[in-house]
Amino acid sequence: MRTLSTASRRRGVIVAIVVAALAASTLAATSASGAPERQEQQKPKVSKVAAFDRSKPLRDLRVVAPRRTGTSPAERGAVPRDTGYTGDAALQTAPAAGDAPTLIQSFEGVPNIQQVSPPDPVGDVGPNHYVEMVNLSFAIYNKFGTKLFGPADLGTLWQGFAIPDCSDSAGDPIVLHDQFADRWILTQFTALGPNYWNCIAVSQTSDPLGAYFRYAVPTGLNFPDYPKYGVWPDGLYISTREFDPDDNFAGNGAYVVNKDQLYAGNPNAAVVSFLLPPGSTPWLQGDGLLPTDLDGNQPPPAGTPNFYVGSMDDGAQYGAPADALNVFEFHVDWATPTASTFTFTGSLPVAPFDSIFPCRGNNSRACIPQPGTKNLIDVLSYRQRPIWRLAYRNFGTHQAMVTNQSVEAQPKLAGTRWYELRNTGSGWSVYQQGTYSPADKVNRWMGSVAMDERGNMALGYSVSSQQVFPGVRFTGRLATAPLGTMQAEASMIAGTGSQLVSNRWGDYTSMNVDPVDDCTFWYVNQYYRNSSNNGWQTRIGSLAFPGCS
Repeated sequence: MRTLSTASRRRGVIVAIVVAALAASTLAATSASGAPERQEQQKPKVSKVAAFDRSKPLRDLRVVAPRRTGTSPAERGAVPRDTGYTGDAALQTAPAAGDAPTLIQSFEGVPNIQQVSPPDPVGDVGPNHYVEMVNLSFAIYNKFGTKLFGPADLGTLWQGFAIPDCSDSAGDPIVLHDQFADRWILTQFTALGPNYWNCIAVSQTSDPLGAYFRYAVPTGLNFPDYPKYGVWPDGLYISTREFDPDDNFAGNGAYVVNKDQLYAGNPNAAVVSFLLPPGSTPWLQGDGLLPTDLDGNQPPPAGTPNFYVGSMDDGAQYGAPADALNVFEFHVDWATPTASTFTFTGSLPVAPFDSIFPCRGNNSRACIPQPGTKNLIDVLSYRQRPIWRLAYRNFGTHQAMVTNQSVEAQPKLAGTRWYELRNTGSGWSVYQQGTYSPADKVNRWMGSVAMDERGNMALGYSVSSQQVFPGVRFTGRLATAPLGTMQAEASMIAGTGSQLVSNRWGDYTSMNVDPVDDCTFWYVNQYYRNSSNNGWQTRIGSLAFPGCS
């Protein structure tokens, strides 16, 4: 972020909010500063899954008990130093009129059985179940919070698989429910090396306790850090942040697996992938991209590519020319896979933000204060990427995508910047955006946002301060609320303890939408009940706006 004078910053806030409200940020194949950018087109790699089998029903598999590993994986990549607060031109310090979504239920998820950090809590909801995954365990619940399976070691799902590394609990899990096919997708990466895979289990039926088709998607000698997934009509899309055997950044990966073949149990399911080296414009990719994940009951228009989105801050480590969201299109051609393309289509200017937080000393993770301890926890805002998910929805009159990222909203105070992008037929634009940071000196970060069938949004996040223990809260907005604003806030669970040793927090959380009514939101995040070195717990909750049925 470039530094503004106080007066200029105030004027910039007013102007930027008006601009956001009027949706003046339109997509063009240029940089956010107006200068043309180039992202060299890479050739697709056409391959297939490295291994496949059919599992026994999960309920009949031997449950591998979670092990106490006590691991805290290293964060790869350069870390920038803070140069001072530069302002936020979409800052919201007071809730808009209107209530938060109503909390319907809230129940305990998987705790830190294996003493690992961070937890990476993630989950999704189907017609009758909620499936949660964390590092390094998973569990299955009915929608009333009754535990039906687990907690079990992640390796339980892949025991006996042809790639033994998949049965080793490595982490960075993702779970998705495909509402169009009523199938479950559970994933993790491998970490043993020297070869690496993304391990994917697809339920053979609608029952997450039943049998699975199991696959391994190879990434070769590159470690596929931070894999993220998106369900789309023509494939299961994956993004990765890849590092070579010497731990050098090799580029961001983009993969798609043929979904029809995945769901049919095809042992040779096709894969098309691109590896995107940073090149001369590393800010276009930053620290990773998110693929679109399809919500709702209406698929995208026929032939619509999957969209990948990244974020960039002109005050961060990659020399970005402006603050913006970068949009890519992944078009797969299963008839002629070599004709598939991954294309940078343009940067969308956004209201200026500051992603570089003033953490303690040389420790980029010692950032957020907690009561009763000098230990600070990670804000992770410096990573130049949006946070899980990039939720897509087709409303017929327009397409929409929503996502978020953590920022320094006020001096030394974390807030959550959220975005809604729209495409009415002439390309993507920033329809609205806001940074939610009420003036109560409480940090709000590590969020996830989704949109229901009416265009209402729910945004969940972590909270902490010197007086507020790490807990879970949420806010939301009706589609009729003033653009760029969130309404009141509510608590899913108040923390009553602090994390005493580890700095790691997140690295992501998950807000999803119930496929039964398309308007009940489900959210999972971590919190502390008792102060301890690393005894985080997770909380799962459902919430909705009035009129949801």
